[in-house]
Amino acid sequence: MPPFALARQTPSGLLKPVGRLAARQLFGALTIDPFPFNSATPMATTTIPFHIPKSLRVTDEQFLAFVEANPELRLERTAIGELLVMPPTGSESGSYNSDLNVEVGLWNRQQRSGKVFDSSTGFRLPNGAIRSPDLAWVAQARWNALTPEQQSGFAPLCPDFVIELASKTDMLEDLRRKMEEYLDNGCRLGWLIDPKTRTVEIYRPEFAVDRLPFDRTLSGADILPEFTLNLEAIFPVRDQPS
Repeated sequence: MPPFALARQTPSGLLKPVGRLAARQLFGALTIDPFPFNSATPMATTTIPFHIPKSLRVTDEQFLAFVEANPELRLERTAIGELLVMPPTGSESGSYNSDLNVEVGLWNRQQRSGKVFDSSTGFRLPNGAIRSPDLAWVAQARWNALTPEQQSGFAPLCPDFVIELASKTDMLEDLRRKMEEYLDNGCRLGWLIDPKTRTVEIYRPEFAVDRLPFDRTLSGADILPEFTLNLEAIFPVRDQPS
């Protein structure tokens, strides 16, 4: 797990984004004194990196506190309570992901059959994990069955359709395990897109994984009726993943 910024030391002595209370709740003795300097001390903004212990487990309350204290971070929690901090994607990967959201969003606006979510959205899966796919779609009936409180938090369901977009910093095997986890928790269709190899892996319950080249048009089948996707239009040959 790469290091991430626990706190930023500002000239006023304040630490952001992790406050003292939130840090102590999560990391106990690992907390760094947030006030080593007074407000008159001139200093440059610095980042204090540290590694998350593999043995660390966080509760629902601790995870929520950390998310609220760090809105700019993309965070996930595994089914056994491991805290995962996802590094920001490169600009090209972000652009690709935006294009994918546009394609699914335009289809959904016409169909009015569900809700589309971007990579900043967390879902609480039935196994207890909290995951944030790069793109997700939930059928309208399932979304309407949630209470307003559930809709405003981490929706307690697994999306019907997910996309994971592999970037240079991603381990493909980790993404494949996530795709299998989505299927195990009720996902009906998943696409793992790898710009580096220009292939997409298709995940469906009770079917073997299909691996297709980018020149094949993808179909949403009966999950996303009438939806098709031309990956070559989003990922030109000249582009390289970031």
